[in-house]
Amino acid sequence: MGSPVDVADTEVFGSDVVIFDTTLRDGEQSPGISLDAREKVEIAEQLARLNVDVIEAGFPAASPGDFDAVKAVAEQVGNATRGDRKPPVIAGLARAMDSDIEAAAKSLSAAEHFRIHTFLSTSDIHRRYMLQASEDEILQQSIRAVEFARSFTDDVEFSPQDATRTDFEFLVDIVAAAVEAGATTVNIPDTVGYALPHDFGAWIKQLHERVPDIERKGVVVSVHCHNDLGLAVANSLEAVRNGARQVEVAVNGIGERAGNCSLEEVVMAIRTRQDLLGVDHGLDTRELMRTSRLVT
Repeated sequence: MGSPVDVADTEVFGSDVVIFDTTLRDGEQSPGISLDAREKVEIAEQLARLNVDVIEAGFPAASPGDFDAVKAVAEQVGNATRGDRKPPVIAGLARAMDSDIEAAAKSLSAAEHFRIHTFLSTSDIHRRYMLQASEDEILQQSIRAVEFARSFTDDVEFSPQDATRTDFEFLVDIVAAAVEAGATTVNIPDTVGYALPHDFGAWIKQLHERVPDIERKGVVVSVHCHNDLGLAVANSLEAVRNGARQVEVAVNGIGERAGNCSLEEVVMAIRTRQDLLGVDHGLDTRELMRTSRLVT
């Protein structure tokens, strides 16, 4: 599918990689884990000390408890300036449904800067058996969700769920539509841990090439990788090498099934191998051990 982006020729590689932590949302889907509002705030405060850029605090529409926990994080961590550091962006997950998006906006409103992260499945198997929807119906619902989320905030992330099992031509169409509708971050999830690094990296590179508005509008391409084949970190790093500028991670790699991309592994790989990746992040790596122990 083509060679990696040449870091010497690509201006975007001069910018930092955004670290988006989903310990409090996807990480909570690890077997046996359930975090109440107090625990979420405690972990979020430590993530802020670590200087994580975005904290995905939960899925507000999932339950009243999750709504209250996201609200508590937004109120207590999303406004807390630490020295010269601004508070992290607080994000909430929402299905591509008005009620979910409204719940997210309401729960996040106290944060200085919040993000609505909306998603919809796009793979053929999900469309047929989960949603019973055509490609055109999925496309229109995605556009509507992004536009509606933009009515609450100018920071909107869109994820085509199960992207790595989605027909690539349709993935290009839906990414282009989300960008046109106003998404400021487009996340490419390897939802079932299916991808291999060389192929995944090539998809990220081709999305930049096939959707010119990504560069023109300054849209961030993000990746969210699961570890079912033990490749979440490898896939994420290959995506960064090919132009991704946000990586979604969880502390200790916790998460659904085999887990998410490990925050500490990807952060140290980027910091240690700047010579090859050409980018860095803003995390205070001295806080990694304390963060890992707290989540444990």
